[in-house]
Amino acid sequence: MAQFIHKFKLAAFVCLIILVGVSAQAQEKITLQNAVDYALQRNLTIKQAQITEQLAQADYNQSKFNQLPSVNASPQGSYNFGRSVNLATYSYSNQASLYVAGSANVSVTLFQGGQLRNQILENKLTLDADKSATAKVRNDLILNVVTDYLSILTSQDLVTAAKQQIDIANQTMDKANISYKVGNMTAADLAQAQAQVSTATYNLTTAQNQLDLSILVLKQYMEMDPKTQIIVEKPDISKLQNVRTAFDANEVVSTALSVNPDVKLAESQQATYQQAIKIAKGAYYPTVTLFGSLGTSYSNLLSTQVVGTTQVTVPVGVVSGTNQIVNTTVSQPIYAPYSMFGQFGNNFNQAIGLNVQIPIFNKHSARTGVTKATLNFNNAALTTQIAKNNLSKTITQAVLDLQAADKQYQSAIQTFNSNKAALNVTKQRYDVGLVNTLDYNTSLTNYNKSQNDMIQAQYTVIFRSKIIDYYLGNTITL
Repeated sequence: MAQFIHKFKLAAFVCLIILVGVSAQAQEKITLQNAVDYALQRNLTIKQAQITEQLAQADYNQSKFNQLPSVNASPQGSYNFGRSVNLATYSYSNQASLYVAGSANVSVTLFQGGQLRNQILENKLTLDADKSATAKVRNDLILNVVTDYLSILTSQDLVTAAKQQIDIANQTMDKANISYKVGNMTAADLAQAQAQVSTATYNLTTAQNQLDLSILVLKQYMEMDPKTQIIVEKPDISKLQNVRTAFDANEVVSTALSVNPDVKLAESQQATYQQAIKIAKGAYYPTVTLFGSLGTSYSNLLSTQVVGTTQVTVPVGVVSGTNQIVNTTVSQPIYAPYSMFGQFGNNFNQAIGLNVQIPIFNKHSARTGVTKATLNFNNAALTTQIAKNNLSKTITQAVLDLQAADKQYQSAIQTFNSNKAALNVTKQRYDVGLVNTLDYNTSLTNYNKSQNDMIQAQYTVIFRSKIIDYYLGNTITL
């Protein structure tokens, strides 16, 4: 029996190891680079921006194709009956007929007020604007992923700190229970210790909820199933302590104006509207088109054709009194079968010419088009300036926020070290009964709060510094 129990325990232990291994394999480890790569590959907003960019590419290609000639063919066949126009003789008849015709024409625009060329330039600028829009979506997504990743790291540290605080609070409560049982502590002191455990547990729950929420947001950025188990890899924290905190706002603004996708997008759209003015002005000029055409036809009513003439003697009358017949010679056509291909060849016609369309009065539509295009350009210029002003304001505020965050972090470190030293002294005095429970709990609460504040302040500095990197166009890494 004992041997059976031993084997059962061994089998259970092996199964437990297998389950733990399977669970570990099912959890995917996510680094910051993994998160960024997944988001860029799967994010639906980026895919929409890329489709918009492809549409702009198609418009740009088509605007270049518009300079090529247009070639069209128009075959036609009809069976006519009843009283209708004989399409071979162009006379009315009440005879059924089969009519077949075909034509081809080619035309090329020689001049259209520069609209064709300007349209190519406008579509190229639109394509550049859409590329800038795609870059903006990419950069914004990367920034959001990094921000959420830092939030996860912050929450992870807060969870770890909260668990440590619970351990300390439980140890304190155990000692308080012992002291209470031997009469060295009052019920109020014991209640204070229990309250400290409850507070630490509440802090752990809050930090864990925030961690779970941040992980869920990261999965959404990566278009990942919320049920997928992931492990967010924590980078070496020592590498994050030497974060650059000193920036010159004017230098950052100067660099950002040349690389920021928001500004580049606004400038591209402004250039597009400027080109649209030239296109609108092209409506004032004539349009010159060179054209040529080919055509032929066939009708079954023309089944024969005249291929020549012959001289025939025919009587024209009788001489009175003698009854002598009077003859004359006349020309008579010689007919031959008129085949379909013969008709096609004989009816073959060609034409070439120029078509000039001169705008004289078009209900002021051209003038209105120019006016609207000019207003759109002016509005785009204002949008560009607003984007630059907002960027300058945002960067200046970001530099100030980074400086303030660094000062707060340094202050948080000093506060934490002071509270840590104070807690050590208070604990030593508490252990020998020189400090009451209220004073000890107060010291422990101050220590816990300063620890949480230091963790949050540290990641705030990192986040603020990465914001500056984002505006400088640098790759954001941890």
